[in-house]
This record gives sequence, structure tokens and C-alpha cells, in this order.
Amino acid sequence: QLVESGGGSVQPGGSLRLSCAVSTTDFYTTGWFRQAPGKEREGVSCLSDIGDNPTYINSVKGRFTVSRDYVKNLVYLQMHDLKPEDTGIYYCAAYTPSRYCDVQPGPYVYWGQGTQVTVSS
Repeated sequence: QLVESGGGSVQPGGSLRLSCAVSTTDFYTTGWFRQAPGKEREGVSCLSDIGDNPTYINSVKGRFTVSRDYVKNLVYLQMHDLKPEDTGIYYCAAYTPSRYCDVQPGPYVYWGQGTQVTVSS
């Protein structure tokens, strides 16, 4: 089971850190996705089963960082320099262990309920 937290409302240029509690000690491949109103869900970032090979979509490169704490069973998405187009519901997801992750939603089996991120002045 996956549970996200850390969403909120910020002004453009602000920062947020999302957390995803992972109720397993297995080394699952994890990813972050978002869905804006009226748009399809898109992948944002992902991390391999052992926490390396982070992948980001171009629009968040240099601003977002994904990481995982295997002791606390948490996956983080640190977001800086947020823009209005980053607004949406953010979901974490997981699938079976893999050395390389995918930002496409297809492989993901486990999904959280999502947390709202709103970037507005």
C-alpha cells in the first residue's frame, strides 16, 4: 500500500516535498505521476529498486529530485522552483523490482490515493 503526503498550495518559485509511505520492505521500483484537471496522468519521475538510476521528464529536470529512504520505507519527491503548470494531483506508484524504471504508467501495479499540489499566485 502506498500513501502520499506533503501536498499543498504554494506560490510560483516555491518548494514542496512529497512523501510516499511504502508498506513493504521489498525493493520495489517506484515512480511519481501527476494529473492536472482535464489532462491525462503523466509520469514525472521514477527510481529503480535499489534507489539509483533516477529518471525525470524534461519539464522537471533540475527542479525535482526523487529519493528513497529504505529504513523509513519512504519515497520522496523534492520539488523546487514550482510553476503553475506543475499543478495537479500527485501519485506515487510501484511495481516489481527492476534496475531501470519507467515513467510510463503501464508497468505500475500499486498506486496511492494522491495528494494535491497547487501552484498559484
